[in-house]
Amino acid sequence: MDAEKQAPVVIKKYANRRLYNTSKSTYVTLEHLAEMVREGTDFVVNDAKSGDDITHSVLTQIIFEEESRGQSMLPISFLRQLIRLYGDTLQGFVPGYLEASMNTFASNQEAMREKVRAALDANPAFANFETMARTNMEWFENAMRMFAPFAGAARASDAEKSGESGAEPRASVARDTELEDMKSQLAEMQTQLSKLVGKS
Repeated sequence: MDAEKQAPVVIKKYANRRLYNTSKSTYVTLEHLAEMVREGTDFVVNDAKSGDDITHSVLTQIIFEEESRGQSMLPISFLRQLIRLYGDTLQGFVPGYLEASMNTFASNQEAMREKVRAALDANPAFANFETMARTNMEWFENAMRMFAPFAGAARASDAEKSGESGAEPRASVARDTELEDMKSQLAEMQTQLSKLVGKS
């Protein structure tokens, strides 16, 4: 019985792009599959004709659909860095790194929701973006480092190559610019943060 409960639901995808949930004997959409993911229901998607596992491409399609509807969570800088890594010698390390990072994020998700909700309840001023940006900057920087693991190494390498006396003033300007960029990206993430708090 436990084995049956843990077995993933089998979804079949036909040539006409229709998706069929074999456990419920009904056709489903990408939105249905996205909801199953949110509910924690495991599933695999097989090509109805060949039997090939196409779960990866379908999940990627779900992310594309969510992003195109305005549910944007992937920073442009992250997407560009990810594209650059295709074909790179480090490509093989990326999937494991991202999986481990997201597992860590997921394990702390409830604690983060609780802290955000408590902060909003204790101080309504957190609804103001500037206050939120100042208070959560350290958390945001850590999150950006998680999604851009190689950016710091690249900046360090560039700094070593420059070797000029004016490096320190320029580094200060760069930090200020990065801070402004982070605030700008925080504005984009504010909607997702509000939704995250609401769902908890």
